[in-house]
Amino acid sequence: MTIKVVPASRADVAAFITQIHRNHKPPCGDIFRLACVDETGKVRGVASIGRPVARMLDDGWTLEVSRVATDGVTNGCSLLYGASRKIAWAMGYRRMFTYTLPEEGGASLRASGWTEDGAAGGGERWLTHPRNSGKVERSDVKIRWSCVNQAASCVETKWPETKESHQMRLL
Repeated sequence: MTIKVVPASRADVAAFITQIHRNHKPPCGDIFRLACVDETGKVRGVASIGRPVARMLDDGWTLEVSRVATDGVTNGCSLLYGASRKIAWAMGYRRMFTYTLPEEGGASLRASGWTEDGAAGGGERWLTHPRNSGKVERSDVKIRWSCVNQAASCVETKWPETKESHQMRLL
């Protein structure tokens, strides 16, 4: 069986994740999404790629693969991780991150060129939405994986000065 990558809508990816993913709900937002389909056109897996959730990693040049979900199709995860990296590099991004649970081996990430960074997270985090005020949620330790675009431009981007950009800097 051959599978290939195709673009996907936010709604379709969210529906697939809701149906298939064993740990998490669909992410709230993303930069781009992918699906992998078999030769009949049946969707076998999806990926959602967006800004890093960790504020310290959100430098404007970094993306996070926030969800990958497949129905178990052979090499589906590897295909989606590899394709997401290629698309991010084509868009000019410099780094990518994703996280796995300790019991997940990471073979798909290794196969698609990602490197294990080690343990990340853990402990408690405050839920900041008003309806959750004062509640604390456990955040289990995860394994962070990354890849770096060695060919990315390191030139600082200089946007033309506009009235709106000047006002934003004053805030």
